[in-house]
Amino acid sequence: MTRLAPPPLSARSRRSLDARLTAWVVAGVLLATAATTTTASATAQPGPADGPVVTRAGLDPALVAGRGADVPFLEQEAEQAVTTGTVLAPSRDAYTLAAEASGRSAVQLTEGEYVDFTLPADADAITVRYSIPDAPEGGGITSPLDVRVLRAHRGHLTPAGPARTLRLTSEYAWLYNAYPFTNDPQADLTQPDWWYPECACVPGTATPDWLVKPFRPSHFYDEQRLLLGKTYRAGDVVRLSVPRGATADRTTIDLLDSELVGRPDASPRGAVSVLRFGADPTGRRDSGAAFQRAVDWASANDRTLWIPAGTFQVNRHIVVDDVTVRGAGSWHSIVRGREVELAEPAPDGSVHTGVGFYGKYAEDGGSADVHLSGFAIVGDVRERIDTDQVNGIGGAMSDSTVSDLYIHRTKVGLWFDGPMSNTHVSDLVVTDQIGDGVNFHRGVTGSSVTNSFFRNTGDDALAMWAQTDQNSGNTFARNTVQTPVLANGIAIYGGRDITVEGNLVADPVREGSGLHAGARFGAEPFEGALTFRDNTTVRAGGLDLNWRIGLGSLWFYALDRSIDADITVTGDHYLDSTYNAIMLVTEFGVKDAYRIDGVQVRDVRVDGAGTSVLSARTAGTASFENVDVRNVGWAGVNNCGAFNWDFENGSEFTLADLGGNDGQTSTPWGDGPANWLTRYLPNVISCNDTPPVVAPPAPSPW
Repeated sequence: MTRLAPPPLSARSRRSLDARLTAWVVAGVLLATAATTTTASATAQPGPADGPVVTRAGLDPALVAGRGADVPFLEQEAEQAVTTGTVLAPSRDAYTLAAEASGRSAVQLTEGEYVDFTLPADADAITVRYSIPDAPEGGGITSPLDVRVLRAHRGHLTPAGPARTLRLTSEYAWLYNAYPFTNDPQADLTQPDWWYPECACVPGTATPDWLVKPFRPSHFYDEQRLLLGKTYRAGDVVRLSVPRGATADRTTIDLLDSELVGRPDASPRGAVSVLRFGADPTGRRDSGAAFQRAVDWASANDRTLWIPAGTFQVNRHIVVDDVTVRGAGSWHSIVRGREVELAEPAPDGSVHTGVGFYGKYAEDGGSADVHLSGFAIVGDVRERIDTDQVNGIGGAMSDSTVSDLYIHRTKVGLWFDGPMSNTHVSDLVVTDQIGDGVNFHRGVTGSSVTNSFFRNTGDDALAMWAQTDQNSGNTFARNTVQTPVLANGIAIYGGRDITVEGNLVADPVREGSGLHAGARFGAEPFEGALTFRDNTTVRAGGLDLNWRIGLGSLWFYALDRSIDADITVTGDHYLDSTYNAIMLVTEFGVKDAYRIDGVQVRDVRVDGAGTSVLSARTAGTASFENVDVRNVGWAGVNNCGAFNWDFENGSEFTLADLGGNDGQTSTPWGDGPANWLTRYLPNVISCNDTPPVVAPPAPSPW
């Protein structure tokens, strides 16, 4: 396949490039001196000597250069800032605040405590990722957080502008129980006929003794954006503090993004404004009907539809076809809506509607030539109902583009139901979703998602699901995924000629991996080429809580059929994998029927794996070439094959050494510095169902 060129910088990224370059210079000088962190028992001494630590996915940006999305904001982790609060001990244990935090730690504040972030570049806007407790009965609470920008003057920090207050909320966080989850912390089991690892049983209709409520709390974090009203200078300090009388007894700050947004964009020549059709920019009146009239008129008259700066209340789907809709920028043009309960279920099973821009469904002919850019879609989704169509973008759109949007608090950011083709998504920020970030579902071809940022999705952040109709020729390239709470960072379920390239995936929490290819969920088979190239994962490869085994940062899974496409894994970096770097597994009930064959791994680096470089729990084959490893905790290969234990003939999984596989692993299968793979060739059984985990050191330059 033709190698995909890096995507060009968007207008948004070009506008911020000068500021970003300046910031990297500042950050490069200051990274060597990490900001002092203190506990609640000490007094912080913030000041101009304390420098900002800029990260990407909780890492030194140099470790992930050229991978992931080029975004206009700069990320700073609270645990690396100055604080009078308490730094949470790092953890990857599901159902904990630390595990769902970026970089796997955060800062907890109580009344009067603060965390100070020193701006690494000029900024006029911030995003705060936070968590506050749920209400005892569920449904969330609200609590204030004071925001003040300070400037060093004669050795002291003094106000550089007016104080602001963020109204934090947990109304969009805190899910409980088993899939599809509930907002009720006191709910009984939502799936009493499922097998539960907590009791190693199927509880049936009786409430088991082991059930402690709230059961399996998760999805703790939310984020809010704030325009600061003026531009503050690099070196100024953003102080986030909990005021006296706050409702929340604790406020957890995960990170702060700072950005130079600037003024709203001007209307393009010849565009027609939604104001002409009665839309209300104050958000007091529902503008849904006005938006639909405006879209229909712009489409019929071949005019661009303009959304000026303002907040517009839209509590319904806006159906788009053969139309261009542009806004003044995602910080300025905001389309916000309430979730509305339907009087009776819709034909598709929806029991709610809400804000979203939808192409016509494929069975109705689909939409084409749709171009959406430069605005925000902010929803009101507080629970997961899989039949609900309450996504930010939906339906079918061919020959279309979606770019420069901010999508927040919808069910799925973009759920495309094909067949559809030639649609390209780029330069998005998608956060705090109940479900996926993007899903190419059913017959999506020749389409892509590039240079986009996803944080805190409730399911796969980026997915292609070839259910019923084959997906083909699609690409996910140069995207950043952080902290998907459930499932995978990037997941491919079937498809022909699929490419996953240049992405950065960090901190998946439970039942998933950084990168995943699964023959499951009734997907069509993998055909042609399946390519993973130049991706980086960090702190991935976690524990599957149902199987109770460690996954891989890259995970292949055969459940419905064998996987035997032309699979290449080239140039990936797997950093600080909790368990394995790569895992191949067939569901135990079909282990003698299905295989995973032909996986080719080359030019890969593994820097830290708690257990193994490769875990094979399937019949099949794989080859390795120029795979360099270090800081591997247990063994180079954990080869269980299909568990038929033929010690005379070896495992059903066979490995090929194509040369250049360097590195060293720990006992009991350590190989010395020459070749981590040699001991296991071609099919030595080296199986341990639960090998000991040795936490690796933090990633460092190779």
